[in-house]
Amino acid sequence: MITSTATPPRTPCEAFAPAAYVAHPRWTGGHWMTIYTWARRRRFARLPAPEARCFDVAPEARVLAHVHWQPRRQDAPTLLALHGLEGSSSAHYMVGLADKAFARGFNVVRLNQRNCGGTEALSAGLYHSGLTHDPLAVMRELAATEGLTRFGIVGYSLGGNLTLKLAGEAGGDPALAPWLRGVCAVSPTMDLARCVDALERRANAVYQWNFMRNLKGRMRRKAAAWPGRYDTAPLGGLRTVRGFDDAYTAPHHGFEGASDYYHRASALRVVDRIAVPALIVASDNDPFVPHEQFASPEVAGNPNIQVLITRDGGHCGFLSVPGPDFDGYWAERTAVEFLAGIV
Repeated sequence: MITSTATPPRTPCEAFAPAAYVAHPRWTGGHWMTIYTWARRRRFARLPAPEARCFDVAPEARVLAHVHWQPRRQDAPTLLALHGLEGSSSAHYMVGLADKAFARGFNVVRLNQRNCGGTEALSAGLYHSGLTHDPLAVMRELAATEGLTRFGIVGYSLGGNLTLKLAGEAGGDPALAPWLRGVCAVSPTMDLARCVDALERRANAVYQWNFMRNLKGRMRRKAAAWPGRYDTAPLGGLRTVRGFDDAYTAPHHGFEGASDYYHRASALRVVDRIAVPALIVASDNDPFVPHEQFASPEVAGNPNIQVLITRDGGHCGFLSVPGPDFDGYWAERTAVEFLAGIV
């Protein structure tokens, strides 16, 4: 494991030392690890059934979460989990994270972003990679209605960008999220433009195809759920995530185009303001999240951020050899252990 040494050990998060990551020998290599962990089926027999809960986060915008409550929810810390591009609350890493966090005494909120997880009919609009308003609104409601006072956030991929961006915005405005205690981002797309550039490499064609298949399918379902609001004609000619963002995401949210959207929605612009302990977990062979971005001055200059870059691990993979009471998913365990020492 490669541990960033750019930041001096001046905060509690710097003392965090997880078990070293050793990639499962059968699935080494960025592509093998990524594809295998995406496709592998998992079961979580000990995790109790969740409560489905909707949150009205804005006019014509409702999001669905799946919540696992501890018996004394007000006394327990709460972990908010954020999924990646075209993921959902049922993504394997979301449920795996919930399983480990619940066993450690956390309430767990697995949040679907707008339109994800089959919720196209709940919100008129679309989500985007920097839409921190919704998770903030969810935490604000839970603090007000459930008396929750200690939150940690774990985000994967796009959700990792959201996590870091939210923490940066909250660091610039302490009143924004006074109950936020710490965050962890796994394989975060912190510099969106750089990650989209990497996604467009020929070696990553299968990931681009998969994202586009899901994005197109969702837009068609969206148009059917909200007649007259969305034109699906451009979908036939779109081949890349950048093209989709130019045609749909950027204009819908008032950005001038995909480039403007990537700049303004990237956590890189605000990570220097993060004021709570933050952990970034990334691998040196992630196919489309280059780890070099995590050595940026904005990250290295913030003593609240700790960066762990592993040898191997792929994108949101990090599978190691299972052991007693451990299913091998190292990043999930590391995120929970990090927040358990803070929240």
